[in-house]
Amino acid sequence: MTQRAFRFGLNTREIDDRERFVERCRWAERSGFDTLHLPDHLQAPSPFPVMMAAADATERLRVGTLVLNIGFWNPALLAREVASVDRLSGGRLELGLGAGHMKSEFDQAGIEWEPVGKRTDRLRDTIIELDRLLTDLDHRPAVVQRPRPPLLLAGTGDGMLEVAAEHADIFGYGGLWQQKGQPPGTFRLATAAETDERIGFIRERAGDRFDQIELNVLVQAVEITDDRDAAVARLAADTLEGMPAEEILRTPMVLVGTVQQIVDQLHERRDRYGFSYISVHQHLAEKMAHVIDAVK
Repeated sequence: MTQRAFRFGLNTREIDDRERFVERCRWAERSGFDTLHLPDHLQAPSPFPVMMAAADATERLRVGTLVLNIGFWNPALLAREVASVDRLSGGRLELGLGAGHMKSEFDQAGIEWEPVGKRTDRLRDTIIELDRLLTDLDHRPAVVQRPRPPLLLAGTGDGMLEVAAEHADIFGYGGLWQQKGQPPGTFRLATAAETDERIGFIRERAGDRFDQIELNVLVQAVEITDDRDAAVARLAADTLEGMPAEEILRTPMVLVGTVQQIVDQLHERRDRYGFSYISVHQHLAEKMAHVIDAVK
């Protein structure tokens, strides 16, 4: 398998005011981030206008959704949004889609909460219809990227990974697992072994197509420190309570150590899992910028 170059994404949901948002986007571009990601939650800003503002403020920064809740979107209306942003951004859009996992948001929006199998089927049907609409040369507005903008599909369940194996240009692994017996949205981090199994699953389902899929991971914690053992102990006692220290060092959702140790972790995880597209949340941006500088 050809080894991909690293790319880095920044996942943000903050719009305090226009000037600070524009500067944040320009800082991300200067700092080596490749993509600004936007989530699709009712408590967050509407993703398409924010992506367009980010693209307008920058020169090369790509913009994408991580990820759209497909239950909120009609394929024809979504195709219009996708084509408009792709055209106005000069072909810098990455379209991230997911089946939706927060029942409370469906309830708040007055949308029926369906079993995961039906939500996954809806996602697959939407992708097929989007492909038809966006590759139609008569569709207006027309996308710049052909045959359509890159499609990122994110999830952890079997059904979601099967859809990704069939259709994704990028597979997004959030590494968050619903805790059994807890309310929806109560997560824990996946272990290294669980990640091996999930990547093995999509590799098997995708077959020869697997090498065409870029693998993305959404990192949940970054700690730059000269005392790795102490930092891991703090994470085990606080942020990642219940996860053993040795597992914290192995899970691909955590980066901890000196900058060079973290760079080594990125290379090890690219070799082990294939993760070359690394995304972090906004509050981790400055720490990750030091790592990006060392990698690039």
